[in-house]
This record gives sequence, structure tokens and C-alpha cells, in this order.
Amino acid sequence: MNRIAIALAAFLVVLPASAQRDAGEPGYIDNRSTAADVLRSLYNAINRGEYLRAWSYFNETERPGLDTFIEGYEDTKRVRFELGAEQAEGAAGTVYWTVPVAIEALRGDGTSQLFAGCYTLSQPNPAIQATPPFQPIGIRKGTLRKADGPLEGAVPKDCGND
Repeated sequence: MNRIAIALAAFLVVLPASAQRDAGEPGYIDNRSTAADVLRSLYNAINRGEYLRAWSYFNETERPGLDTFIEGYEDTKRVRFELGAEQAEGAAGTVYWTVPVAIEALRGDGTSQLFAGCYTLSQPNPAIQATPPFQPIGIRKGTLRKADGPLEGAVPKDCGND
């Protein structure tokens, strides 16, 4: 019996972490390589209920209060999203991106609500950052409004002045 327990314990130790998690839970994504990757990571954290991580994708000076941020998702069960093409622009050593987005928020009661708009993200030039902490690409603001229609058709064509 001891040999079976030891063999089972050894098997569980080498079993990949992805096979151990709940089958319905999305895999962990934390990628700050592009503006679109930051938004994918944001919604991955929201879908996993990791609100502190989701909140961390916002630039420190622009992020809302953590409690307020978490309260905004208290009835959200899952979020589906579509991203448009990101647009980049540089200014005074900082790169700014705008990304059109549409999200469908599924509530705990089974209903859903559609939102569309744009996120603005930024990053100081990595080559000129000389003092800690390093500043990765971060969300400056998100301007989302209620929208109608299917998720796939709700993504704005561009962000214009948003």
C-alpha cells in the first residue's frame, strides 16, 4: 500500500500544473509585450477572478482604487472580448497605443451586457528607463460604453480622439 501512495505522490508532483487546474478555468496569461497582449492579460485575469492582477495592468498613476475596481466586477462571471487593430504613436520618449475593443460581460444571473470603446496604453521608452521600478506597457484609460449587436460586430473601426 505504501508503494502505491508513493507512486501516486510522485505522479502528482510531475503532473503539469495545467493538467491540475479546473478544466473550466482559463490558462494563466501575463504578457506585456504589446498593447493587445496587455488587454488579453487583463481579461484573462478578470476571467480567472484575479482582480489584483487585472488592476496591476493599469499605470500606477491612472489606476482606479482597488476596491472600486473589484466592485465593478462583483456580478461578472466571465468576459468575452474582441480587439481591433492597435495604433501606436510616440511623443517625448513615451509610446502611446490606442486599441478598439468590444466586451461581452456575462453576469451571474446568466444575462449579458455588451460594451465597446477604446483603451489607451503607454510605456516610457525602455532604453531610457534608468531608475527602478521598470515601467512596462500599462493601461492609461479605458472608455467603454454600452453597445448593441453581436460582439464580433461591435468593435470600433478605430479610436479617433478617444
